[in-house]
Amino acid sequence: MSEKPTGMFTEETARAKVQAAEDAWNTRDPERVSLAYTPDSVWRNRDEHLTGREQIREFLARKWARELDYRLRKELWAFTGNRIAVRFQYEWHDTGGRWWRSYGNELWEFAESGLMRRREASINDVRIDASERRILGGRAPGRLPVF
Repeated sequence: MSEKPTGMFTEETARAKVQAAEDAWNTRDPERVSLAYTPDSVWRNRDEHLTGREQIREFLARKWARELDYRLRKELWAFTGNRIAVRFQYEWHDTGGRWWRSYGNELWEFAESGLMRRREASINDVRIDASERRILGGRAPGRLPVF
C-alpha cells in the first residue's frame, strides 16, 4: 500500500490504493500489512483505539487468529486530497465453525510518504450460513453486492 508518495488522489490512484489494501489484507500477514501505516499511525477499529505500528501488528495478529479463513473485498466510496473513504465486506468463521459477514466503512488519511497515518473503521457483523458466502476466492467482478 505504500508504493508511491501521494498528495492528491486521482480516481485511478485512489482505486489502485484501495485494491492494494485489499490485496495486502487478504494475505493475513500482520507484519506486511502494518508496514502500510506510518510509525505513529492512529486507528479506530470498532471500539478499539490504536497508535503505532506495533499496536496495529498486535491487533491484526489477534484479529486473524479469531477470524478464520478471512476474505475481504473493498470498494472505493469517495476521495479528496489525501483522504479516501472505502466500503467493504469480509467473511470469516469462528472456531465453532459459524460463518460471519462483516460490513463496514473506513476513512483513510495519508501522509506525503504514501503511508496511511489515520484509519477509522465502523464495522457490523451478521451471522450467515456457509451456503450464503459470497467471497470464495479470487476477485469478484464489479461492485460489492448491495447490503
